[in-house]
Amino acid sequence: MSQRLTIALDAMGGDHGPDMVIAGADIARERHPDVRFLLYGDQQRLEPLLNQRPALKAVAEIRHTADFVAGDAKPAVALRAGRQSSMRLAIDAVAAGEAACVVSAGNTGALMAMAKFVLKTLPGIDRPAMASFFPTQRGESVMLDLGANAECQPENLVQFAVMGAVFARAILGLPQPSIGVLNIGSEDMKGNEVVRAAAASLRDMPLPGRFHGFVEGTDIGLGTVDVIVTDGFTGNVALKTAEGTAKLFSEFLRRTFATSFLARIGYLLARGAFKRFRERIDPRRYNGAMFLGLRGVCVKSHGGTDAVGFANAVAVAINLATHGFNERIKEEMGRIADANPLPDTKAAAG
Repeated sequence: MSQRLTIALDAMGGDHGPDMVIAGADIARERHPDVRFLLYGDQQRLEPLLNQRPALKAVAEIRHTADFVAGDAKPAVALRAGRQSSMRLAIDAVAAGEAACVVSAGNTGALMAMAKFVLKTLPGIDRPAMASFFPTQRGESVMLDLGANAECQPENLVQFAVMGAVFARAILGLPQPSIGVLNIGSEDMKGNEVVRAAAASLRDMPLPGRFHGFVEGTDIGLGTVDVIVTDGFTGNVALKTAEGTAKLFSEFLRRTFATSFLARIGYLLARGAFKRFRERIDPRRYNGAMFLGLRGVCVKSHGGTDAVGFANAVAVAINLATHGFNERIKEEMGRIADANPLPDTKAAAG
């Protein structure tokens, strides 16, 4: 019998927690029978929900705390005052080795601050980055950073590129993923000093993939590259723009098919195709942003998702934990450091 993978859940996080979290955990249990859950939250609220799901109750343990991080809490405040919150205790479980990964739909800034403080960053990584999948014409791509670092230095983008490439190899199964830096043009002279310096470094590095060069916003949907690297400000704007465009397009289709009787007939004839279309662009399918670069697996679920979306975020965490993702990042960073030894800045200063 295979050993169960333990997942720590912030059961109070999200717009619809804990109901959504428990329902999502039950879906994840059905899909992944070899997992067990540590549920951090208010026992009085969690126990009745578990009693309604006996199969989940058999593989779940409630760790009581009445404290939780509010959605509008500032990260610094949450870090100081939330030591006994459901979010912090779930992260602590990963640091203590009780759980292989943590999933939360709670406050993004607080989750990043707590995870970085508790789990620390991997060797060779200065800042963790948020990464997620993007649907493209060629399949799926990985994009990072999506909001953890509003401003970045060239070395941060280089580290993001390495982590994104390792992620694409481990999770998407791409042996030689292509990597692009998001810019306002594809020409080498375009962009600010940060992206130009990052691209110059990436061209000369032994990456776990192939450096393509600069890519533009239109290349995201085209799938020009497998890994798109950018700062958190630009990445978050791109993510929200893509989500809004998908909703706009779906609404346009809905209105179009409601304009006449013939249009409704056309919809009925093409219903199967439109069902596949909706599934392809369903944001729940891509739910689960990974905090890459930490000494532990931490996944952020969208706060407004439903049980299906949360179950997909849990699946992302399971994939990262079972594929030894952090060990692979450490190996790649070590290999790059050996091939490109950093100058001794202290000696140079002396």
